[in-house]
Formats: sequence, C-alpha cells, structure tokens
Amino acid sequence: MQVFKVADQAEGGQKAYELLREAINGGAKTFGLATGSTPVTFYENVVNSDLDFSDKTSINLDEYVGLDGANDQSYRYFMNEHLFNFKPFKENFLPNGKASNLDEEVKRYDGVIDAHPIDFQILGIGGNGHIGFNEPGTSFDVTTHVVDLAPETIAANARFFENESDVPRQAISMGIASILKSKQIVLLAFGKAKAEAVKGMLEGPVTTDCPASVLQNHANVTVIADKEAASLIK
Repeated sequence: MQVFKVADQAEGGQKAYELLREAINGGAKTFGLATGSTPVTFYENVVNSDLDFSDKTSINLDEYVGLDGANDQSYRYFMNEHLFNFKPFKENFLPNGKASNLDEEVKRYDGVIDAHPIDFQILGIGGNGHIGFNEPGTSFDVTTHVVDLAPETIAANARFFENESDVPRQAISMGIASILKSKQIVLLAFGKAKAEAVKGMLEGPVTTDCPASVLQNHANVTVIADKEAASLIK
C-alpha cells in the first residue's frame, strides 16, 4: 500500500481528488463512493472542479436500513447534498434502505456491482477498523449483506442524529469481497480517533479483528492520512 501523510483533512481531500482526476484520465468510468465526515473535503474538490460525470456511474458503499432518500440522515440524502446535485452522473446506485425484502435487496445490489465493475473506490475507516459497515469479525468472503452495527459505530454516528437512540441499528453494506474487486482503492483517515485502526491496517496482521487490514492483500491501495491518524505508524 502507498501511504501519503498530509497536514490535515483539507490537504487529504485535495490529494484524493488528484488521484481521482488521474484515474479518470486513465479511463475510469465507475466510482465506488463513501459517506460520512471523512470524504467531505474530497467531494468539495470534485464539486469545484471541471470534471464531467455525465457518462459515469457511481455505486455507494452502504445505506441505513429503515431510511429513505428523503430522510436527511440517509446516505442518499448525503450524496445529493455533497455531490449529485452539483455533478450529475449517468446513473447512481445506492442500497434501498426501505426495501421490503432485505434478502432480495442484497442480491440486487450484488448484481449491480457485478454489472458495473468499480474502477476507483473511496473508503473511510472506522475507529474499530471497519470499512463500509463491515464490522470486526466480518468474513473477508462476504459480498453485500445486512449488518448489525457495532455499539462503537452507533456511538460514533450519534453526532449526526438528535439522539443516539435515533441511530439505525442496521445497514446494508457492500461486503469486503465486493470492495476488494475494485481496481483502485483510496482510503482516507483523519483524526487521532483513527490512529489505532490505521496502525492495525498498515502494520498489523491481516485479521478480521481489523477488517481494513485485508487491504494489504490488494494490488492498488493508497492511504491518505493526516498527522494524527498516522501518528502511530512507523
């Protein structure tokens, strides 16, 4: 894995944007996208650029179970507010958190990923090492699945909700095996709360205890971490 240490989140978002532009110049057409506070500066750079996505496809990592796109805490809403309203794509795919049959929705989303191989995947990392919503203990062989969110993940996401009790307890997430199919992966990590996870990802054994450590087995991964997130790595 290639590692870039940056001063802060603003510089990290700029670096990720530069890698995206290089990928597009190299012919990338399908992009795996992440949500949350981590990629916000990346999306700001994309929105302020001259990049055209009208012939491109996006596939998001995950969505909360029980929330539809009109809910301001849904990831569909987040993507509209931070990217899609400003940079229209040919097509956008996200899991349907309101699907009446979650098993069928999981199969549908696996079909979407198989039909649209991801050229460039943006990831964040949880404080417990999760990627997407693939919590510690998740098999590396799993594709799209319904996840019971770990207590620490619920607590970390509570800042976006009025009360922690409002945080959904489940999500539909692209699986680790699905993520690893991506041709290029760029992972962003900012803040001291991510330092242990970044160390485990880069220097620890490949173990389901730190799901992100599996990225050591991928041929094209770039990690962009600020000083605090990179503070424990050698």
